[in-house]
Amino acid sequence: MQVVVYSKVLKDKDIPHVQHLFDALHKEGVNAYVYGPYLEQLKGKVDFRRDVGLFEGYLDFRVKKFDFFITLGGDGTILSAITHIRDSNVPIMGINLGRLGFLASIEKKRISEAVNLLVRGMYLIDERRMIYLESNLPIFGELRFALNDCTLLKRDTSSMITLHTYINGAYLNSYWADGIIVATPTGSTGYSLSCGGPIIFPNSGNFVITPVAPHNLNVRPIVISDDSVVSFEIEGRAENFLCTLDSRFETVTASHQLAVRKNDFNMRLVQLNDVRFMDTIRSKLAWGIDTRN
Repeated sequence: MQVVVYSKVLKDKDIPHVQHLFDALHKEGVNAYVYGPYLEQLKGKVDFRRDVGLFEGYLDFRVKKFDFFITLGGDGTILSAITHIRDSNVPIMGINLGRLGFLASIEKKRISEAVNLLVRGMYLIDERRMIYLESNLPIFGELRFALNDCTLLKRDTSSMITLHTYINGAYLNSYWADGIIVATPTGSTGYSLSCGGPIIFPNSGNFVITPVAPHNLNVRPIVISDDSVVSFEIEGRAENFLCTLDSRFETVTASHQLAVRKNDFNMRLVQLNDVRFMDTIRSKLAWGIDTRN
């Protein structure tokens, strides 16, 4: 078995957990490749008990066979990882070294157990649908997809913007707001949730459209089929607006004609058999806990 170990930043407090991971991989006879910039940070701080390979990016999937992509960090690390994984179909196992972690659901205390279960094939694969951004002008290069959400936001002024919104070409609404979010079920627990959007179960087959600070109080988030194409025309006092795909962003103008649809490939997440989405949201959102007691 060959895996990629990926992270962006090595924090001193995480070194024991990173060492624990490489020890577990060595014990199970797993060959590890490490993302180049992260490998440089690990040198002299982590003891590699066997040689590790170098992972440089997406093109490596064409010449090497990887079974899993292990991320160390939080949900942001997974969002960064998918820009390298793309359509390779390699599953991600997210080890949570951060705080909340809806996607990186494997706690650091379970690293050895998780590696052991991975080698033995005792896990579930959770298919997560993604979104794709179409534009009449070049934007985001080859990385026009997102796992969480696509947003359009005001940028250079405090004034609201107007977003004329269409579903499958039919006019829906003109949102007067600070912006708008089109989120997948995975992204429904992110920015959309903080703006009052609903939590959607991962395999529901939906998008949620959530306005950001809308001027009209009767405007509410709506849930639509992910077979829909959501398109926008933007107006505002400023010339530039902000468009994001997950944690990546670019500047757009009123000349951009933008549309969001379901992506052509999914992202695959490794889940341990005893961890379900309901368990994750109940734990992360502290449901059922009475702090008075």
